[in-house]
Amino acid sequence: MKVIVGLGNPGKQYEATRHNVGWWFVDHLADVWRFEGWRKDGEALTSTGLVGADKVRLVKPQTYMNLSGAALRPYLRRPFWSAKTDLLVVVDEVAIPLGTWRFRDQGSAGGHNGLKDIQRALGTMEYPRLRIGIKPPQPEREIGNLSDFVLAKMGKAEAEEVRGLFPVLTQLAEAWVREGTKGAMDVQSRRAARSPAED
Repeated sequence: MKVIVGLGNPGKQYEATRHNVGWWFVDHLADVWRFEGWRKDGEALTSTGLVGADKVRLVKPQTYMNLSGAALRPYLRRPFWSAKTDLLVVVDEVAIPLGTWRFRDQGSAGGHNGLKDIQRALGTMEYPRLRIGIKPPQPEREIGNLSDFVLAKMGKAEAEEVRGLFPVLTQLAEAWVREGTKGAMDVQSRRAARSPAED
């Protein structure tokens, strides 16, 4: 089973914040893939269905960002399940500009507390992750306190820019489900070839 985890914080007050764009995207996937409704499943909300012939589970950890890895415990106990091939983590990224994204098949947490806890739970940096940019595009705009910035609500125009990425990111997620890392990388390469600024 493929598992796509969107990182975010539970609670109404966090729904529209920059730190929750991973949740926004898995909510989008649940809609476009017409998955079953979200249900409580251990330390997470999950929604499960088929993408083509492949079973996929969407996961929204309910532990708050810094403890996101707890939601992965049920999968780590499964025989033959591997984070390297069966897990995709979707996360906000302050180091890349709004309106851009990056897919990587491994790497460091890059200072992101949610990814740090995922990495701690897995015991490895070898797992695919999709980073969605939230860095302000204006060079003169200060981020200031990082925690305040990521926990602040995103403005309407910025949110629309993030959601405008979802069609191509859905293509990437579908390619990852079908073909693994290679499929996702191919989508990223095609996108970059059309518009180098995208990645």
